Amino acid sequence: MGHPQIATQDLPVTLIGQIRPMNALEILRETVRILRASPSSFMTILALLICPVSAALLSNELIDRSTVAVLSRRLILLATISGLPLTHFLKQMCHHLAGTLLSSAFCFPLLLTFLLTARSSIAYSVACTYACKRIIAAEFFALVRRVWRRLVSTYLWVCGAICGCFALFFVMLIMVCNSLAILGYPPEIVVYPALLVVLIFSMVYAHTIIVCNLASVISVLEDVSGPRAILRSVSLVKGQTQAGLLIFLGSTIGMAFVEGLFEHRVKTLSYGDGSSRIWEGPLLVIMYSFVVLVDSMMSAVFYFTCRSSSIEVSNMNGHALEEVEKFSSFESTNIECVIFAENGSAQHHLR
Repeated sequence: MGHPQIATQDLPVTLIGQIRPMNALEILRETVRILRASPSSFMTILALLICPVSAALLSNELIDRSTVAVLSRRLILLATISGLPLTHFLKQMCHHLAGTLLSSAFCFPLLLTFLLTARSSIAYSVACTYACKRIIAAEFFALVRRVWRRLVSTYLWVCGAICGCFALFFVMLIMVCNSLAILGYPPEIVVYPALLVVLIFSMVYAHTIIVCNLASVISVLEDVSGPRAILRSVSLVKGQTQAGLLIFLGSTIGMAFVEGLFEHRVKTLSYGDGSSRIWEGPLLVIMYSFVVLVDSMMSAVFYFTCRSSSIEVSNMNGHALEEVEKFSSFESTNIECVIFAENGSAQHHLR
């Protein structure tokens, strides 16, 4: 079945049709409204499920500094072999990318358990809000048991899609830089085509994240998983790409801002004996967790507005088909009348 059957089983098509398509700002307002309607449930999800993942991702306590340094040097070597000039910005980007990749790899068990459970609970809670149902913990745990395999399958496919996106980016970057280097262009000129490749990758990556986030919600609320959930997400996001891109941009800026503050205030700076880490660290972890919570809620609201938009398009196509059928029947009636009139006049002429 392709229709929601778990948390959205009490959401008939007519009710979903009443959820009008929204832009990014309206989705944010709707998210705030849902958060204010049931703050205790979402704050519980934030404290129990999202905060542990955020603390692990921000602190990077699970990864070895020497491993990050080794991977960073290899990325810098790969960049210089490709023909890019060795600048301070390139070193910083390679170091940050190495830390992000290793942190995500070492935190994968937390992402596969805590974060998936958080996203499924957020999608369930948003669906219950639209269905005017109380959020019941027992029903949620029963939901998780039923959809866990779908969640894991979809998440693994999502990870594969993101890794494939990065692999394609590195291949394209190396090909472009090497081609220009072979043609004899200096590194100062090679930078500009490389920046163009980075810009194209950013757009492709943003679309990939939009589709993957929507696929995660679909795997909870609909009886599809894996590649079918991704294909369903691609079909739903048509016509709503601008709103999805703005949601992605806002969430990315918010997360990057908190990550930068954590790197600067907690890892680098401290007052006196380092007592600032005692209160600034947990505060920034809570801020990062709140951004993740809002992003997941907006993805769930985005799913419902995409479904509403697809239902409107289907209704418009249905109305257009009815008009065509009416026009065809009207034309056939007119033709029959003309033929009948011509036959009658011909018979009268023969008489």
